[in-house]
Amino acid sequence: MGPEHEGRALAQLRRGTLESCVLALLADGERYGYDLVSELSEAGLVAGEGSVYPLLSRLRKDALVTTTWRESLSGPPRRYYALTPAGHRALADFRIAWGEFRTSVDQLLEGKARS
Repeated sequence: MGPEHEGRALAQLRRGTLESCVLALLADGERYGYDLVSELSEAGLVAGEGSVYPLLSRLRKDALVTTTWRESLSGPPRRYYALTPAGHRALADFRIAWGEFRTSVDQLLEGKARS
């Protein structure tokens, strides 16, 4: 597998898990958008804001997060995001599915697939 294919595979994995990673970051409490972007960037999951804010908007429309505006001491008001009960359930469901998926993939990659 060449670097180009590896890059595409990694990009697909990022896109497929980004929503759940955002939900996981919100599991411990509310955060504002730029904070989420920064942490996701540091983890190597996004290159910038371009994919996170549309995702946050969709999560809000899907009622997985709620938002509140708060004044900031260092600039304009900030929109904070928090998980709804549906968001907590979606994250719990993903954690179960991810564990099963990861186990299956690991078994195949290690040549230990069940017959």
